[in-house]
Amino acid sequence: MDARVEQAAPLPYLLHLADNAVVLGQRNAEWCGHAPILEEDLAMANNSLDLIGQARLLYQHAAAQAGSGATEDTLAYFRDAPEFRNYVLLELPHNAGLVPAASGAARDWAVSIVRNFLYSALMVLAWDRLRQSTDPQLAAIAAKSLKEVRYHLGHARDWLVRLGDGTAESHRRAQAALDYLMPFTEEFWAASALEAEAGFDPLALRAEWDRIVGDAIAEAALKRPPHIDGWVPRGKDGVHSEHLSYLLGEMQGLARAHPGATW
Repeated sequence: MDARVEQAAPLPYLLHLADNAVVLGQRNAEWCGHAPILEEDLAMANNSLDLIGQARLLYQHAAAQAGSGATEDTLAYFRDAPEFRNYVLLELPHNAGLVPAASGAARDWAVSIVRNFLYSALMVLAWDRLRQSTDPQLAAIAAKSLKEVRYHLGHARDWLVRLGDGTAESHRRAQAALDYLMPFTEEFWAASALEAEAGFDPLALRAEWDRIVGDAIAEAALKRPPHIDGWVPRGKDGVHSEHLSYLLGEMQGLARAHPGATW
C-alpha cells in the first residue's frame, strides 16, 4: 500500500509548468498556415492544442489554490511578463536571426524543431517522474501529458535527423539552430526556489536527458555545441527576454480588450 500523504503541489511550480506549456503552445501555433507541408501544418497545430490543453488543466488546478477569484483565464491572460515562470527557451521567436533577412522568411523550421526536441526530451522525463507526485491532480495531469509529449519528442526527433542528415542547407540550419538554442537549456538545471519548494530535483534528469539528446544529435550527423560556463537564463525567476512581452501582447490582447467577457 502506498503510504504517501497526499499534498497539493506548490502554486509557483504549477504556474511554471503551465506557463511553459502555454508559451510554447502559442509559439508553435504561429506555424498554422506556414509549415513546410500540409501534414506538418496539422502536426504543429495538434502539438499546440496538446500544450494548451496541458496549460488549461494546470491553470485550473493553480486557480483553485490561488483563490481570490482566480481562473484559468486570469492566470493566462491577466498576468504580465515578469509574473510568468516559463523557460526563456520557449519564448524565443522562430527565426532567431538565423535566416537571412533578405529571404523574407519570418520563421526557421529548424529553430522550431530543435526547440521542440530539446524541451520534449526534458518533459518526457519530468512528466514521467511527476506521475508519482503526492498531488493526485498533478499526477493525473502528468500521466495524460506524458502520452502527448512522447509523440512530440518522436516528431521533433524524426525531423531533427531528417534535417541534420539531409541536404547541405538543411544540415547548416539544423546545426545553427542547435548552436543557438543549446545554451538556453542550462536553465533546465539551474536551481530555483519554485522547484525546491515542490521537492523536484531537475538535476536528477540531466544524465538521461544528455543521453537522449546525444543519441539524436549523433544520428542526425550534427555536433553538440561545447558547454560554455557563464550566463544562465532565469525565466523561472521571472527574468525574460524582450520577446515574451510581444508574445503575450498578441496572446492576451483580445481578453484584455474585453475584460469580464464570457465565451
